[in-house]
Amino acid sequence: MLPPEIQRIVLLIGMAATAYLLILAWNDDMEAARTPTVYTEAPLIPNTAAEPDFVEQNLTAEMAGASDMDIPESVAPIAQAADSINALPGAKRLVTVETKTLKVWIDLLGGDIVRVQLPTYPVALDQADTPYLLLDQSSTHTYLAQSALIGQDGIDKTGDRPLYTSNLDNLVITDSGELALQTSQDGVRVTKTFGFAAEGHLIDVNYRVENLSSAPKTMRMLSQIKRDRLPPPTDETVPLAPSPYLGAALTTADNNYQKVDFDDVDEGAFQGTTVGGWIAFLQHYFISAWIAPSDQATSYHARKTGDGYYLFGFTGQNKRVEPGSVENWSAQFYAGPKDQVVLEEISPHLNLTVDYGFLWWIAIPLFKALTFFHDVVGNWGLAIILLTVLVKGLLAGFSAKGYRSMANMRRVAPAMKRLQERYANDREKLSKEMMALYQKEGANPLGSCLPMLLPMPVFLALYWVLLESVELRQAPFIFWIEDLAAMDPYFILPLLMGASTYLMQALNPQVGDPMQVRMMKLMPIMFTVLFLFFPAGLVLYWLVNNLLSLAQQTYVYRQVEREQAAKAR
Repeated sequence: MLPPEIQRIVLLIGMAATAYLLILAWNDDMEAARTPTVYTEAPLIPNTAAEPDFVEQNLTAEMAGASDMDIPESVAPIAQAADSINALPGAKRLVTVETKTLKVWIDLLGGDIVRVQLPTYPVALDQADTPYLLLDQSSTHTYLAQSALIGQDGIDKTGDRPLYTSNLDNLVITDSGELALQTSQDGVRVTKTFGFAAEGHLIDVNYRVENLSSAPKTMRMLSQIKRDRLPPPTDETVPLAPSPYLGAALTTADNNYQKVDFDDVDEGAFQGTTVGGWIAFLQHYFISAWIAPSDQATSYHARKTGDGYYLFGFTGQNKRVEPGSVENWSAQFYAGPKDQVVLEEISPHLNLTVDYGFLWWIAIPLFKALTFFHDVVGNWGLAIILLTVLVKGLLAGFSAKGYRSMANMRRVAPAMKRLQERYANDREKLSKEMMALYQKEGANPLGSCLPMLLPMPVFLALYWVLLESVELRQAPFIFWIEDLAAMDPYFILPLLMGASTYLMQALNPQVGDPMQVRMMKLMPIMFTVLFLFFPAGLVLYWLVNNLLSLAQQTYVYRQVEREQAAKAR
C-alpha cells in the first residue's frame, strides 16, 4: 500500500490527465462540428429595380425626410428603367475582375461592387483554397460598395439606377488594368471606370461625364458602404476575449479617428464636412473604405434606411458640365486587410483603423518592434520571444527591486509565522508587530507585487496587438502551432505557462491570512484554465516572460542570500 501522500499525488495526476484528455476531446468535437465555408457562385442579383439607396446631402431636414430612400423623390425616375433591368436578369448583370489579391463582382445596374473575395487570405488553414469573403450580397447578408452621380442632373435617381454596358463578362489582370462601363441618358454619356493594380487592394473609381445636350448639367459623386448589422459570416473572434470593433469610422478635421457604430446611427443620422478624408467599415482583421481626393470638400453621412440597412459614405463637390464639355469625378475604394503600413500610405490616419484600445501608446511601439524582429528572423513566434526578451530587459531594473523585496519577505517568513501564531487573537497587535518586523528587516510587501504588476500593461497591449494585427492571422510558429492568433490546439503552451506560474509561486513566501494563502495557491490553476482559450502568441509571450522571471528571481534571491551571509560574518 502506498503512503497517503503518494496516493494523493497519483490521484491528482490522474485527475489532471483525465481533464486534459476531456478538453482535447471537446476541442476535437468542436472542430468536427465546424462546417466548411461554401460560397454561392455569384452574389444575389434581384431582377427588379434597385432598392433606393441614395440620399442628397444638402439639408438635415431633407436627410430625415428621406429615411427610407437613398435618392430624393424630387428627381423623377425614368419610366422604361424596369424593362431594361428585366431584359438583363441575374448573373447577366455581373462582371468579374480578378487580380492576384482581389476578385470583385460588379453589378452593371448602377456599377456597384457587390462581392469582394481576398484570394491571398484563406478563410481557414484547413480551407487554403477558399478565399476570405469580405463584401457580399446574399439572401442573408448585405455588404456593398456603392457609388453614384447624384444631384440636380445626376443619373442615379430614386428607384432607378443607370444600366451600364460592358464588352467584358470577366477580366483577369496580371499587371494593371481597368474595367470601363458606359451608359447614356438625359443627354450625357457616362463612362464609369474601375482601375486595378496587379497586386494590392485599392481600386480607383472614376466617372467621366460628357455633356451632349444643349443645356448645362450639374451633379456630384456619392460614395458609400451599405451594410446590415449582422456580424461577418466567418467568425474569427477569440473565445472569452473582447469582440473586435464592428462598425464604421471616419476622419475629420477635429478628430483623426472617430467611430460611428450601429447604435450611434440608430439614435440619429450623422453628418459632417471636411477636406479629403475617408470613411470605413471595420471588422476583425479586415476593412473596407472609401477615400476622397485630398483636395476635395467632402460631406460625410451615416444613416439608417427604412428597410434596416446602414449607409456610411460621403459626397463630393457639385460640378457644372457645360454643353459639349467633359468633367471627371473620382474616389478610391479599399477592400482588404488592416495592413497598417499600406493604410497609412493610402490616406492620413487610415492606419488608426487598427484599433489597439486605450493602450495604443504601448501597442504601437510593440508592434513596430515585433515587425522589426520578424524582418530579422522571419518567424512571428521567434519575434514574440525576442520582443519578450527586450521588454524584460527594459524592465529588469524595476523587477530586481521587487525580487529583492520578495527575498526579504521570504527571509522573514518564519518570524512572521511565529507572530501570527502568538497574536492570533489580537489582529491590531499583530499588525503593529508585523510592521515593526518589516522596518527592521527592510522587507516591503508592496514592493514584492511590482514584478507581477509591471508586465501587465505590456501584456494587455500585446493582447490587442495579437488580436488586431492581421499579420499574425494564421501565422505559424513551430511544430503544432500553426496559427499564433488562435488558441493552442493541444493546450501545451498554457500547461507549460501554468507550470511556470506554479514554480514562480513556490519561490515566493506564503504569508498572510490562511484563506489568502489558499487562494494564491489556486492562482496557477485559474491562470491555466483562462489561458487555454487565449491566442497561442499571447500565451507564448507570458510563458517566456515567466521563464525569464524565474531566472532573474533565482539570481536575485541567491544574491540577497550571499549579501546576508556576508553581513552575518
